[in-house]
Amino acid sequence: MTASFPAPRTHGAARVWSLATGPLQENALLVAGEENEGFLIDPGDEAARLLALVRASGVTVRGVLLTHGHFDHIGAVQAVREALGVAVHLHPADLPLYRAGGTSAARWNLPFTQPADPDADLVQGQVLTAGDLSLTVRELPGHAPGHVVFVGDGFVIAGDTLFAGGIGRTDLPGGNHPQLLAGLAAELLTLPDPTAVYPGHGGATTVGRERQTNPFLR
Repeated sequence: MTASFPAPRTHGAARVWSLATGPLQENALLVAGEENEGFLIDPGDEAARLLALVRASGVTVRGVLLTHGHFDHIGAVQAVREALGVAVHLHPADLPLYRAGGTSAARWNLPFTQPADPDADLVQGQVLTAGDLSLTVRELPGHAPGHVVFVGDGFVIAGDTLFAGGIGRTDLPGGNHPQLLAGLAAELLTLPDPTAVYPGHGGATTVGRERQTNPFLR
């Protein structure tokens, strides 16, 4: 890897690169297995940087996965899907948010390129594979109606559900605070304490650390 990119964190044979993109510093993630095949998750902005990361890593990207449809997580979708020639996966309950990306970005006076509709649906329990990498889809609505997380071996890509010291906003359209708390308890806090959590904004944490110290989970 070149010095301009963060080194990946390793979880067994899997590697996870996290790159903060755009004015909202949304974390786009590149996840790959030992066979150097993987997925690009939540390409929020700065498509050129993300594609440069993919090239530098040598990873063959087999698909674009989206935790949810908010504009700051999908701003680079169209550019990277065209450059990589891969399908885009989203939970169908978040399609209205996805299609409203331009309207949402305009409220923040931010530029935005509306991507074409996703190519494939995500559903609870679905296993996505790329080479020897496997990610399991878990539905976790509350921040967004179709929010999902992707669980790997020793790590989870959590999107805007669980942060270091916080949880996702539920005051946006489609938000539901009790639903988010119930989903966190059922889908994330049931994972082993050492499980690394990669949130959609901010630094990584672990399930155990958040279980013990996150004020929203007490």
